[in-house]
This record gives sequence, structure tokens and C-alpha cells, in this order.
Amino acid sequence: MKDGFISAACGAPKLRLADCAYNAEQTFGLMRTAEKAGVKVLALPELGLTGYTCGDLFHQEALIRGAEEALDTVLKATRNLEVITAVGLPLRRNGKLYNCAAVIQKGRILGIVPKTHLPNYGEFYEKRWFAPAPGETEYISLLGQDAVPFGAGQVFSCDTMPGLVLGFEICEDLWSPDSPSAKMARAGAVVIGNLSASNEVLGKDAYRRQLVTMQSAKLLCGYLYSSSGAGESTSDLVFGAHQLIAENGTLLTERRFDGGLLVSEIDVQKLCAERRRTQALDEDPGGRYAAPFSLTVSPTKLTRYVSPMPFVPEGKEDRDARCREILLIASLGLKQRLEHTGAKTAVVGLSGGLDSTLAVLITGLAMKMLDRPMSDIIAVTMPCFGTTDRTRNNAVVLAGQMGATLRTVDISQSVRSHFRDIGHDPEDHSVTYENAQARERTQVLMDIANAGGGLVVGTGDLSELALGWCTYNGDHMSMYGVNASIPKTLVRHLVRYLARDSAEPDLHDVLEDILDTPVSPELLPAVQGKISQRTEDLVGPYELHDFFLYYVLRWGFSPRKVYRLAQYALGRKYSREVLLKWLKVFYRRFFAQQFKRNCMPDGPKIGSVALSPRGDWRMPSDASRALWEADLETLE
Repeated sequence: MKDGFISAACGAPKLRLADCAYNAEQTFGLMRTAEKAGVKVLALPELGLTGYTCGDLFHQEALIRGAEEALDTVLKATRNLEVITAVGLPLRRNGKLYNCAAVIQKGRILGIVPKTHLPNYGEFYEKRWFAPAPGETEYISLLGQDAVPFGAGQVFSCDTMPGLVLGFEICEDLWSPDSPSAKMARAGAVVIGNLSASNEVLGKDAYRRQLVTMQSAKLLCGYLYSSSGAGESTSDLVFGAHQLIAENGTLLTERRFDGGLLVSEIDVQKLCAERRRTQALDEDPGGRYAAPFSLTVSPTKLTRYVSPMPFVPEGKEDRDARCREILLIASLGLKQRLEHTGAKTAVVGLSGGLDSTLAVLITGLAMKMLDRPMSDIIAVTMPCFGTTDRTRNNAVVLAGQMGATLRTVDISQSVRSHFRDIGHDPEDHSVTYENAQARERTQVLMDIANAGGGLVVGTGDLSELALGWCTYNGDHMSMYGVNASIPKTLVRHLVRYLARDSAEPDLHDVLEDILDTPVSPELLPAVQGKISQRTEDLVGPYELHDFFLYYVLRWGFSPRKVYRLAQYALGRKYSREVLLKWLKVFYRRFFAQQFKRNCMPDGPKIGSVALSPRGDWRMPSDASRALWEADLETLE
């Protein structure tokens, strides 16, 4: 439960049809296993105490009574277990029989949730035996417990973990357009369990998977789907014990054709934050009965996968598809800007580094869309004190391979003249020494664009903007920033994708060499012709900063939680001390450099994390970071 994580599980115990005593033993045995594993919420299959395929035996008094006795057995056997469990069984009420989920904890029934939507088509015939849930929640006596809530849509609220509200529905309820889970989510449920008995036919598993993940996305919730398996009748159907755990559109884990427990962790804190941010769920105007329960607050061991590079898909196919989409979005944005402004040329400062390489490649794609010659791209190299032969030559070769118009403007003398004007000693390699070069380059680009009726294409990326790793009114400024929403870790993959896609061997080779070049602004003098200034030595590894950036901006996590996730995902590569060091740098720079972001140029939004002051990120330049630093201090 620490940091908002709750351990949740689906369970599929082996059963025997109509053998309620045996099924009770299997049920409480699995509950005990879940408790030992630290599970706090457990969903079991539909009608698990009897079996789903009992058919007309559901009309038999012996089976109905046997199911109630089995529930009583489970309650007595688990009176010391804290895990909240939803158990499936048939229950009678007012002369009708209902297909129900009994939500239990510590030998107490928190509520009974009857199934709302009863399938009566194809292989399903539930209306022969069961009645749909009544319209209102009632209160019943059951197994010696009074005032037990009985009704669909009720929620269960934890009084020891803020935001943890549970809801449960049964099989067809999910498949229906009028799903009870939608009402439960509007009443606050962030973790919803589904007790199911879904048989296997070709392609149905893919449909279930899509249904569960999309429901979790629509409702901004965690969703536990637990279907029956071994022990159900195979007369006409086969049940595959399909278990799925999804969170906000992401499938965390799944299993088929195997029983036992499937465990993962739901990030309740993240789900609650996303609901606050989007305000996508209107409050249920009718309200829902909320049964309270308590859980012992304890650390939750993480088993779910946390990507060390959250901006970069790990599979080649997904990564290539993402690269194609990003390049299309960025080039379409630039195409529209060039058309709208009537720009005759697109001016790009080409340094031979990754960012400017990506910017000129995107510009080339935009020119193709406009059916304009590549010569309308003016690639400007501006060597100065730190420029190496390697980067300068790569810039020249790249421009030539693309067919761009190459201009070389050596700014060394202009910068020295500027030093004399302001009284700066050229031997003083302070920030003034560096920024003077960056601002001179921007002045050159802007004036070249003015002279030719052109538009300056910016090269700075999202990671640099987050850290403020740009010179104010220098490389910070352009007329359209095509890389502004692309994080550094993704820039590399985009360039590599275009290199691999290139039909020209020379273009491929120069892009590969650029990929192998250390990231550097090249503002300090080279040493023996090699780059002396490496960005990641100064501000930290970009894979760390992109990790921090994703969880700080996209989800609003606290420094403590970001640090914990970084240890979990990147702890084998970086020590705790290194992670904490660069996390402190991230927060310090992020807060201090907001003034640069508040006046950044236009640029196309690419993903869910963006820093445009006109779109996703509105923050005062003088906000204090004291609260975040105080949280960081507790980690030392």
C-alpha cells in the first residue's frame, strides 16, 4: 500500500461441479495463499462455490443450501484473513435466485452484488435459473449477519488507504453497453473486479483482452477479470481460466489455461491523480452505498513491469510504428506552418549532433509533403571554438546527401568582437563564454531566414526544455520547434529508424556516425580535436532525466515515489546515490528554468508529456521547490 500501490489478484481454484464443500476448501485455500503473498484484493470466478455449468441443478434446494453453507465455511475459515475477496455463488431472495458475488473480509460479509445482465443467447441460458439484480440496494440477513447490503453497483471504501474504493460486477455485466462498472467508477471505484465464466472459442480471448483493457481505460481504473477453468463441464464448452489484470488501458498481466493466482499491483494513487486531472468521470448523481473496510498499511512489493525508458516502446515492431507516427505528426505540423507563413525556405542550424539532425530530417519530410525541392532547406553550419572536425564534416555530408542548400558561417570572429564589446576575457570559459556563441548562432539563423523569406526550424528537444539546457534567446528560440515534444531517449531511436530506412548508403553511414557521437553543445574548446564538453557529464544521463520527466509530469508522482520506481527499474545500472543525485538535479533545474518554457516557440505536441505553456504545462516561473526538496531530503 506504500506509495499508492495495492497488491491485487485474480484466482481460479480447481472445482468440482455441485460439490460445494470441496469448492469451499479450494476457495479458502486460495485465499490463504493470497494472504501470504501480500494480496489485498482478490477476485474469484463466477458461481465458484457451485460451478457455473450446473444447469437445472440450480433449481435444486440441496445445491442452493449447499452454496450458502459453503460460504459459511469460507467465512469461518478466513475470519483472520485481511484480503478482500469476491466469491461467486447463487443466493435466493424474495422467491428469486440471483447469480451473486459475496464480498468478504475477516469472516464478515461486506456486501452481496447480484448480476445485472443475464446472457440468454447462444450457449448461455441464465434467465432459466436467475433473476437480474433489483433496481435498489436492499439490506438482508445472511448467515447470522444483519444489514448486509444486497444490490448491484455498490462500492467498498477503504478507510486506511485514501482513494482505494472497490467495485465488483459479474461476467456479462462487462459485455453490456450499460455496464454497472461505469456507475461504480462514477461513485469512486478505482479497482473493479469481474467474476466471470467465459468459455473459450476461437478469437474470444483477444476480444476479452480488448474489452478488459478498454474498460480500464474508459473508467480510469484497475480491472481484475477472473474466469472459471478446471472443473467446469466440458460437455459442450471449454473454460480456460482466463485471468487478466489491467490498469488505465494497459494490460499488466494475464494467464490462460492455468489455475491458481495471478498477482500484480494496481497504482491507486496514479489512477486517482488521472481522474483529478481529466475530470472525465462525472459524480454519480444517485450515489452508491459504500461499505467501509480497513486494511493494514504496509509496503507493497512490486512485481509489475516498470520500463526503464517509458517513452520508448521495447518491441521493434511497436517502436518502428511509434517512430513512423512521430515523424508524421512532426512533419505535418511543420508543413502546415510553412504553408501558412508562405515561407520560401526552412532554415536549420546543423551542428552534426542528434537534435539538429532530427530537425533537418523532419524538415525534409515536410518538404516532400509540399512537393518542394530539398534545396529550399538552408542548412547552416556555424563552427566556433568547440566545433570538432567530426561534427562539422557530418553536418556537411548530411546536408549534401539530403540535397539541402549548405551555408557555412564561421562565427569565431563575431563572437570575439562581441567579447571585446562587452569586456569579456576570452580565457574566461564561464556561462557568458558559452551563451555568447549560442546567441550569435541564433542571430545568424534568424537573419538568414529574414533575408530569404524563410522560417527558422528549432532543434531543441523535450528533455532539454525540462532541464532548461538551452540558452535563453539562443538555441531556446526559433520560429517553430519540431523537436519540442520529443524526449532525448526517443530522438536517438527516430534517427536510427531513419538511418535504417535510408536507401542511400552514404546517408545511412553519416547518420550512424552521428548516433555514435557524444551529446554535446560544443561550446568549450576541443581537446586534441575531440569533444571536451559532454552534456550527460554535466546534467546527468538523459535516460534518467527522461524517466524522471515522465513520472513527474505525466502522473504527478512525489519525489519519493519517483525515486522508488527509478530504483526498481534502473537500480541494476545506477546506484541509489547516483539516482538520488540526478533526481535532485532534475527538480532543481526544472523549477529554476520554467521562465524559458513560459516563452518557448510553437511546436507540435507528440505524446502525453509536453511542456508548451499554451497547452499541457502552465506553471509560474517563480514557483518554490521547497516541498519537493523536503521530500528529497527524507530519502538521504
